[in-house]
Amino acid sequence: MPLKQRLSLEAYFEGIRKGDRRILSKALSLVESTLPSDRELSKALIERCYPYSGKAQRLVITGTPGVGKSTLIEALGYYAVEQKKRRLAVIAIDPKSQRSGGSILGDKTRMQRLAFHPNAYIRPASGNYGGIAHSTLAMLILCEAAGFDLIFIETIGVGQSETIARALCDLFLLLIQPGGGDELQGLKRGIMEMADLLVITKADGELLPLARKAKTQYSQAMRLMPLPPYGFAPKVLMVSALQNQGIDTLYDTIQAYFQHWKQQGYLQQLRKEQQIQWIYLLLQNLFEERRNTLQKNFKEIEKQVIEQRLSPFAAAEKAIQWLMGCGS
Repeated sequence: MPLKQRLSLEAYFEGIRKGDRRILSKALSLVESTLPSDRELSKALIERCYPYSGKAQRLVITGTPGVGKSTLIEALGYYAVEQKKRRLAVIAIDPKSQRSGGSILGDKTRMQRLAFHPNAYIRPASGNYGGIAHSTLAMLILCEAAGFDLIFIETIGVGQSETIARALCDLFLLLIQPGGGDELQGLKRGIMEMADLLVITKADGELLPLARKAKTQYSQAMRLMPLPPYGFAPKVLMVSALQNQGIDTLYDTIQAYFQHWKQQGYLQQLRKEQQIQWIYLLLQNLFEERRNTLQKNFKEIEKQVIEQRLSPFAAAEKAIQWLMGCGS
């Protein structure tokens, strides 16, 4: 079957539910397509798959460039699929791929063992249609419907992607590289407040003393942060992905988080809140898309305000009418 051949809704749905990787890949390309016919089909496919989503554990993994995200994801992911028999999907949020078309080859080069494991699947979310939130959420739903029970969302550290990923996922892992004693200066308070678990990477060799120092600093710093809704300060762990040290402890700690949250009812409440957040994230995407298509009308509104023929209040109301398809 040619790679670009479009399937029927039933063929996509049945292939996804059977865990057919080739059909899943085609479906994920479909949801990012800008063709009007593909958009209608992808909407129907997402609606069909949505009732079969929601059963996976969802993790954000982020950190500054050079922190070792890919190495950590491969080590932790390989441990999960090989030792714990999990089915893992890695969604890499990559806004740059709107121009380049993604980084599938690059991802497989960076994570070769994981990329070719039969129980792992790696895919970039480019945001080509509907923005990053639309692409990532659609991929999350389809991957869960395909039977993946563990989802990693990797971000490249650009601010917006972390905020979106936080709204899509359950547990937020912030990776930190040991440095020269000024680690706390390199991160914004906002991203630290989002973190559920801090992981000091590259904790081996000459960097081990620095990693221990960083762990102490961040453990103290996190005690000064507002407590998360579930009531205890985020933990700080050290790992060496290259030497495979601390990976089992990291996996077990993640599972302990989920078990505690489930027992306390926090996970169920979080999922409900996320579903509401998704509505508004997607609304923002839809408004932005429609605003771009009606840019000429907006320019006219701006001109009328500048010339004081229209107040900003009336301009905003008129813009909303156009955005909603009610304007003439």
